[in-house]
Amino acid sequence: MKLSTIPFLTLRGAAVAALLAGTPWAFAADGQVLMQGERFAITSADVEADARLRIPPDVRSQVLSRAQTVGQIASNLYIYRAWAHDAQAKGLEQDPEVAAALRVARDKVLSDAWLARLEREHALSDAAALDMARAMYRAKPERFKIPEQVHARHILIEGTTPEARAQAEKLLADLKGGADFAKLAQEHSADKSNAPKGGDLGFFAKGRMVPEFEEAAFALKNKGDLSGVVQTQFGYHLIQLEGRTPEGMRPFEEVRDELVKEVRATVVNDARIAEAQKIQASGKPDNEAIEAFAARHAKQAPAAPAPAAQKQQ
Repeated sequence: MKLSTIPFLTLRGAAVAALLAGTPWAFAADGQVLMQGERFAITSADVEADARLRIPPDVRSQVLSRAQTVGQIASNLYIYRAWAHDAQAKGLEQDPEVAAALRVARDKVLSDAWLARLEREHALSDAAALDMARAMYRAKPERFKIPEQVHARHILIEGTTPEARAQAEKLLADLKGGADFAKLAQEHSADKSNAPKGGDLGFFAKGRMVPEFEEAAFALKNKGDLSGVVQTQFGYHLIQLEGRTPEGMRPFEEVRDELVKEVRATVVNDARIAEAQKIQASGKPDNEAIEAFAARHAKQAPAAPAPAAQKQQ
């Protein structure tokens, strides 16, 4: 079976998974056997535990739905379990560095499990989350304001020469005579990002365009209104109003799901912070030891490269 397409589980992760199972290098006995060897087996529980460590939740089911991928993961886990068994047989778990790595990795997995439990304990009911979302909507109306916007088309004549100005004036006269704005934009506008769309800029609020353009566009009142020739740093513009929307508020129903998700996350995060602060208050750092530790590693750190100016001297 080809192994190269699935990254191996780190030794630390394999060790922690074993430790969490309760006995050294003995993985969960439950689950369907996916790979059997002389000394041990890899089960579906092993593969799922590995997936929880390495595969993001949003794609986990998709990855585990592919038989070839599951087979590759199981094969990788089998190899690592064999190496881990051999390492234990040689007493490597007694090595200070290995033992320290196992402690830290075990703590990390257990702390993640504890935090997951904490999240479940502080999970809001649907009704409570909706009430908090409504309260947030009422308390922070500025977040949900929709500024006044205009929908406009434009034609850009590049440059500020007399010839460019004359071309813009000619096109304005054609438009006033009934020419189709979108067609002229497609044929003459130098703004290639929207010329194929007839110069359509869509809706935009104040602050999006350069001041001269913005002032002219927002001065237009009715659909079909034309500006005069407007000069900006880009050249000469002709602007046609397609529509406008007044300032308003996004309705609650439009932002409800976003706010419910936010309040759920906020409650859980606040609980995590409170728990961390409570624990942190019970510990006291030994600053002298920390400084000594940092100093030892500073001696081993490579020297910073010399600035380019010094290298040339």
